[in-house]
Amino acid sequence: MQQLLILCVDDEREVLDSVLHDIMSLSPPFVIDGAQSVAEAREAITDFEQQGGKLALILADHIMPDELGIDFLIDLNHTANTEAAKKILLTGQAGLHDTIEAINRGGLNYYLAKPWTQELLLNIVIEKLTDYVLEHCDNPMPYAQVLDGARIFSHVGQHRMDIKS
Repeated sequence: MQQLLILCVDDEREVLDSVLHDIMSLSPPFVIDGAQSVAEAREAITDFEQQGGKLALILADHIMPDELGIDFLIDLNHTANTEAAKKILLTGQAGLHDTIEAINRGGLNYYLAKPWTQELLLNIVIEKLTDYVLEHCDNPMPYAQVLDGARIFSHVGQHRMDIKS
């Protein structure tokens, strides 16, 4: 089973800690990491890939000191090794133009406004991670316990039927 990374990026430590806390139930099987800047996030992705892992999902704030979250998501969407990652913008400050840019050029999979509830955030992350493993993992079954098990079982069952046909 390939190691998959969930990376959360927010320059405010309290917000970052809250996001990490809200999704911690997904570890294991996912590796969950946090970064307080885009530079730190890039480094975390590179280090994880060098260990043979893949970025599966990124939650990024928009307004950060050195680089905007939307610009970072656009870069990830145009890089071969991170293009497939699910991208969630978690912010309270992105305007309509920035959000449209993230959708059109950044492969944005979801926009979540601050403040959020733990239940909503976790449900969105589970939905997007389920999409990811069904699209990119040969065997999604190891993830069924923490993701949308019904969708995974249905997908596996349907693909078995396709193989037999």
